This record gives sequence, structure tokens and C-alpha cells, in this order.
Amino acid sequence: MAFPRRLLIEGEELVLDLRPHWIALVLPTIVTLLLVVGYGVVLGYAPDEGVGRSVLVWGGLVLALLVFIWFPLRAFVAWATSNFAVTSDRVIHREGFIAKRTMEIPLEAINDVRFQQTVLERVVGAGDLVIQSASEYGRNVFANIRNPEHVQRTIYQQGERNKERMYQGRPAPAPSAPSVTTELQRLAELRDRGVLTEAEFQDQKKKILGQ
Repeated sequence: MAFPRRLLIEGEELVLDLRPHWIALVLPTIVTLLLVVGYGVVLGYAPDEGVGRSVLVWGGLVLALLVFIWFPLRAFVAWATSNFAVTSDRVIHREGFIAKRTMEIPLEAINDVRFQQTVLERVVGAGDLVIQSASEYGRNVFANIRNPEHVQRTIYQQGERNKERMYQGRPAPAPSAPSVTTELQRLAELRDRGVLTEAEFQDQKKKILGQ
């Protein structure tokens, strides 16, 4: 399910629209297969006829359906109806089919973005994205994000562009040695963490130094 563009505000652009990584479906799929196999075993051991067979067949079916609805079906619906979107102004997470839940974090409120990957997640290109913000949501962990390193870089880039748009038409603050030093240190940290390439670092450095 694609992110509904009607939810964008005027002038806002949709930069990333991601569904959860398919790795989120691995465990629900395994559970579903186990339920099918388990029900087949029950049918195999059930008596050929009589009340005992009816109890095992229908009781096993009801139990399998309840388990399927409780976990695999909920996981499949959550995967199909979830969106993680990055726009030119916000990070938006939506989930739910009948009851929708939405979380929006303004880019200017984001303090830090990190990602976590297990060995398997690194192989398949998935991971958890951790966003620390000054908004009401505070620290948030978004699981099963596709290519989290790219998403991290995109959020930082859109945040920088958002700041530039906010300061357009305003008089630039008088440069001072401490603020310039702080900005250069921040850019160096982003470069060292792989968020900025060397070329992007040098370009931003020239802008800060006024070259």
C-alpha cells in the first residue's frame, strides 16, 4: 500500500516511501507452515470415524485458526498496511488497516539517527532505525527498515535542506569562531560515520567557511 499523497501539505515532497522489509514475514510464514503441518498430523492420527475424529478434526481446526489469526495474520496485515515515509519536512510512520496509527516527526526536531543490524539483516539489507528527537515521541525504534543506512543518509540530507529553506530570506547570523568550529566538528562526525561522503563534506565545509 503506497503512502497517500493527499496527506502531504502544500509544497511538501515525498522523498522515500518504504514498506517493511520482507524479513518481517519470515517468522509468520514459518508459523503458518507449522500450523498446516501440525493439522495434517492431527488428521493422520485421528480415528477413521466416530466422535473422537470429529473432536480432533474440528478442535484442531479451530485451534489452528485462532493461532493463525493471533499472530501470522496480524503480522501479514501489519506488513501490508505499514509505511515508513521521509518527506522534505517530516518523517512519517503509518500502520494499521481498520484502526490507523500515525507518527510524525518534523525534520527540525530530529537530533540523531542511528541504525542497528544483525549479521543476517546486513546480508539481506534490513535493520532497525533509531531516531532520537526533541518532539513528544522522544526515542523511537522502527524495525525491519529496508536499507537503513540509505534511509539514515536521506534523513540527514533532507534535514540539512530543510534548514537551508528555513533560513532563506533571513539575514545570516554573524559568523563566530565557536559556531564555525562546532559546525565543522559536526560535519566531520557525519563524514566519519559514513553519512556524508568526502565530497559532500568538503562542499559543506566551503559553505560554512564562506568560500
